[in-house]
Amino acid sequence: ITPASMTIVFLSITIGTIMTMSSSNWLMAWIGLELNMLAILPIISKPKTTRASEATTKYFLTQAIASAMMLLSSTINVWQTGSWNILELKNKFSTTIMALSLMMKMGAAPIHFWLPEVLQGTTLQTALLITTWQKIAPVTLMYMISNNIQPTILVSAGILSMIIGGLGGINQTQLRKMMAYSSINNLGWTITIMAFSPNMALMNICTYIIMTTPIFLMMTNMSTKTLQNLSTTWTTSMTMTLSIALLMLSTSGLPPFTGFMPKMLILNELISQKLTTLATLAI
Repeated sequence: ITPASMTIVFLSITIGTIMTMSSSNWLMAWIGLELNMLAILPIISKPKTTRASEATTKYFLTQAIASAMMLLSSTINVWQTGSWNILELKNKFSTTIMALSLMMKMGAAPIHFWLPEVLQGTTLQTALLITTWQKIAPVTLMYMISNNIQPTILVSAGILSMIIGGLGGINQTQLRKMMAYSSINNLGWTITIMAFSPNMALMNICTYIIMTTPIFLMMTNMSTKTLQNLSTTWTTSMTMTLSIALLMLSTSGLPPFTGFMPKMLILNELISQKLTTLATLAI
């Protein structure tokens, strides 16, 4: 891929996300997401391997299905309300379909199956892009319609994401798959609190992005892709290996690291909303 075409691709990814974030119309938001999706496909398929081609196909199919669900939802809502406005999503069926499509876009359970596979088939830089930048647009849309989504749907998907994210990463030796399950887990926290305090959900996802970015950048710098690689880099780059270990503990929400702060605030909010059982499940 030439530098000029790479510039166009990255510009399209940026414009697509910004277009979705700033639009008040479902059609413009959908166009932004489509532009974003089509632009990232050449980046995923850049390594000329069968695994990269497989990852590109899986990413394209799941995102295309999610986009179709999104169009279906907004079209049904237009029939009911006569408005394409994002904030006018009043129909319960439309809201449920839209919530599921956005969860599929960002890779939250129960429609998470594509994320670990796609991340494993791409380079570390592309994995960073998928786990951080690609989450911004769907999370923003979910934030905008959070008042209309039934809390039961968000909480159920959130708890399921936490469980799958936590259990899925246990037996992994591949760092990219571990980061994928970490992403699913953190999305679980974000979706759960989205029903009660959308601003806190945004703070949680922003904290996650800030912590994940240096992990991937350091892994790229050291060319580590497995836990075994990470254990051998201790002799050559002790500072970087220690930094990765501490950042991973932070993303898992261990006190006294930064990642513990949003989780503590989320638990506090759940308890104050008389949802003690839910808070206990989250722990």
